[in-house]
Amino acid sequence: MEPLKDPLNDRVVSQLPLPPQRSLPMDMLIKPFSNLPCWKFLKDHLSQEGKLSKSSVIFLISQARFLFETESNIIELFDPVVIVGDLHGQFYDLLKILEVGGNPENTKYIFLGDYVDRGHFSLEIILLLYAIKINFPHTFYLLRGNHETRQMTSHFNFRKEVVYKYDLETYEIIMESFDAMPLACVVNGKFFGVHGGISGQLGVLNDIKNINRFNEPPHDGLFCDLLWSDPVDSQVGDLSEKFVYNETRSCSCVYGLKAARSFLKNNALTSIIRAHEVQMDGYKMHMWDGVHKFPTVLTIFSAPNYCGTYKNKGAILRLEDSTIDIKQIDRSTEPFVLPHQLDVFTWSVPFIIEKTLSFLNTILLPNNENEDQLPEENELIENMFEEMHDHRKAVLVSKIRSASKMTKMVEEFKEKHLLTKHLRNNSEENTGPGEMTDEEEHEIERSLKIFYRRKAKDIVNEKRPQPK
Repeated sequence: MEPLKDPLNDRVVSQLPLPPQRSLPMDMLIKPFSNLPCWKFLKDHLSQEGKLSKSSVIFLISQARFLFETESNIIELFDPVVIVGDLHGQFYDLLKILEVGGNPENTKYIFLGDYVDRGHFSLEIILLLYAIKINFPHTFYLLRGNHETRQMTSHFNFRKEVVYKYDLETYEIIMESFDAMPLACVVNGKFFGVHGGISGQLGVLNDIKNINRFNEPPHDGLFCDLLWSDPVDSQVGDLSEKFVYNETRSCSCVYGLKAARSFLKNNALTSIIRAHEVQMDGYKMHMWDGVHKFPTVLTIFSAPNYCGTYKNKGAILRLEDSTIDIKQIDRSTEPFVLPHQLDVFTWSVPFIIEKTLSFLNTILLPNNENEDQLPEENELIENMFEEMHDHRKAVLVSKIRSASKMTKMVEEFKEKHLLTKHLRNNSEENTGPGEMTDEEEHEIERSLKIFYRRKAKDIVNEKRPQPK
């Protein structure tokens, strides 16, 4: 498809290809003589910031949803398999993951959820993953994460992203597809894969199979815990009880060695592989049973430089012959996006208004407020006004008053809504903990401290929003 023109050659991220001129129609998306999307062509199209026609988007969502509905709450599969953690809208890092992990045509994948929110390209992730799922329904699996919900996507930015790029109807159809996603997997009959973790209401795997997953997850119970629970942050997994309330998430539970060991023993499992928590190295092995044994819990997080500030690695896990091979990835270059999906004109208007009215306000200050005004200049201005026609004088006075009123209105608006501060300081809508200073950027030896500092600032975004 023919790309857009760039006559001024002034793109911010010039190394990326120019976007296509038009949306991708159905007849170009679907392979000839089949009902399957051409996922490789779609990958290249989306990587160049290309869009799809709404009919193409609806087709991908509907077909993927149909496949999800045919799957059990627990996917059972065998290695070799590549396990992927949180992606959070980092589409260009997904492309790197598919390159490092292996071609989906001959590589089995299981994704542990959290495809959307925080990043700017969540919809592109969903469309590409759905297209691959349609092509390889028995070797490419997608589990549900805690962000694949109406509550989280409305609180963060996925809903606004979809409405901006398409419309509310498209968003609702995507939410229905999220409702159909499986909740967990078991690999080789030994490894339990899930987004969050286990629950006090989880005794045997059949408890998960009995969940009615086709709806919005509740704020408590087994369904909630599978998506929201966390392992205790302890080297030995010690906890006063098997499960305690998860203060960090404002819901669900924290589990330790006793709870994990009991669950694994009751189900003849070896380990819990989950996502849900950002890690400095992209993964964390919870060696609660000793350093010489397989990790009791293994956390995998696949979004490098999370929110653009964490400076963490991303990682994926390859499981083969019941042994693990972890591959780390760095953040990939992605197109520049203005805050809140704004276009350049809309984004710049408040700044232009502010500067223009500030300039006018300075010029039109009353004489008694302008200490630098010379007496001769005052007299000259008075003489000019006297020489003006009464009508012209009245018009000028009216314009001065209007400009003064507008200046006052803008100042009040700024104070009330923090307009300028909001646009300047929030490059990602309610998604990130803030920009890094130059000093932090260049002091690589302090990267671990920076990571934990960012994590502490961002902890408010780890909580589940309370129902209104």
